[in-house]
Amino acid sequence: MKVAIMQPYFLPYIGYFQLIGAVDVFVVYDNIKYTKKGWFNRNRFLQNGGDAYFSIPLVNDSDSLDVVERAIAPSFDPLKLLDQMQGAYRRAPHFTQGFELLRECVEHEERNLFHFLHHSIRATASRLSLDTRIVVSSTLPIDHSLRAQDKVLAICGALGATTYINAIGGTALYSAPDFAERGIDLRFLKPRPLEYRQFDAPFVPWLSILDLLMFNPADEVKAMLGEFDLV
Repeated sequence: MKVAIMQPYFLPYIGYFQLIGAVDVFVVYDNIKYTKKGWFNRNRFLQNGGDAYFSIPLVNDSDSLDVVERAIAPSFDPLKLLDQMQGAYRRAPHFTQGFELLRECVEHEERNLFHFLHHSIRATASRLSLDTRIVVSSTLPIDHSLRAQDKVLAICGALGATTYINAIGGTALYSAPDFAERGIDLRFLKPRPLEYRQFDAPFVPWLSILDLLMFNPADEVKAMLGEFDLV
């Protein structure tokens, strides 16, 4: 049983979906602290040949709240974001497939941040033909006061994991011997460099999955999901 765990992000880069596709069960945290500098409600897209940010505004609230306790601001206008993306990508060769996914995500009526993000992750995984089981962390029978590696180990134990795969950025956070003591193989997913034509400008890497869908046929994007190494 291969397991991965991640925070919920809004239309993240391909590595996030490579991780989903690499495992049997993908756990998405809902009971984890929201951080302003994270990627929960923002990501990067291509604009005028460079990278720019798009975001979902949130209700002003305490910094101590978990992501499931945060809400999208009433001022959020899905049409404004759709117009922004249409202006940036309308000449892209596969504009329609990327724009349809964006519309499905931003027009979702849920205004709880976690449930909004959870829907967008599932919608994107479906578009990419990923059938991995996606589980919400708070539904698992563990001690949810645990933190960091201890919480990951508890989740792995609850799911009967034999392999835990983490994004490559977390290499320093976990101890392979600690996982091995519980019969779990610890691995890290490293996306291979990808490059594709983005209009006639120099390539800008690791943008939102939307960018890949705007410039590449669906079958090629799905093939790119396998472009990674486990280390």
